[in-house]
Amino acid sequence: MNDLVHLAIIMDGNGRWAQRQGKERSFGHKEGAKKVREITKYAAKMGIKYLTLYAFSTENWDRPKAEVTVLMKLLSKYLHSEISTLLENNIRFDVIGDMSKFSTSLQKEIAYAKEMTEHCTGLRQVLAINYGAHDEILRAINKCLHVKGEITKEILESNLDTAGIPDVDLLLRTGGDYRLSNFLLWQAAYAELFFTKTLWPEFSTGELEAIISEYTSTERRYGKI
Repeated sequence: MNDLVHLAIIMDGNGRWAQRQGKERSFGHKEGAKKVREITKYAAKMGIKYLTLYAFSTENWDRPKAEVTVLMKLLSKYLHSEISTLLENNIRFDVIGDMSKFSTSLQKEIAYAKEMTEHCTGLRQVLAINYGAHDEILRAINKCLHVKGEITKEILESNLDTAGIPDVDLLLRTGGDYRLSNFLLWQAAYAELFFTKTLWPEFSTGELEAIISEYTSTERRYGKI
């Protein structure tokens, strides 16, 4: 049986789900935020150690300004409202991505949420915000330029946003698309990949349980026989 230590999810389909309900895309994002709470609590209950959620990519800035504004407000609201839930469930909050593009106030809110939960010893919830794997790897390489001699795998990994976090075991994408969309390309090199057509607001703990069950029965050979 495979132990699931690090689960990563591309949470896709919020906008399409809302449009199918005859509502604005922003409604889907709000419902998607509620689903984050449900899945995070379930992952903590299941004993998973790391849950990385793709919340906002470096490419998402190219969406309509009004939608980006809604997403930033939702992130701020999430940081305020979820701290109590995280603490109640012994969940540590963390982020990966380039925080420098966010407003000063939002950066402070992120730092506060991290500080308030840094003592928690259960699941670590990692939000990937203003994150792109290409950007992450380039930033890591630039941090390594001072290194004398060969840059090893270990040196590069120590300069990634995920330094200290184990590689992804299971990477799941909702929404029906079959691509990684610049998400954890280094860390998911040997991850098991699962794709579901279920849109993120409709994704359930039951479906996640079934996916985890299939994952645990998969033989992971890492290139070996």
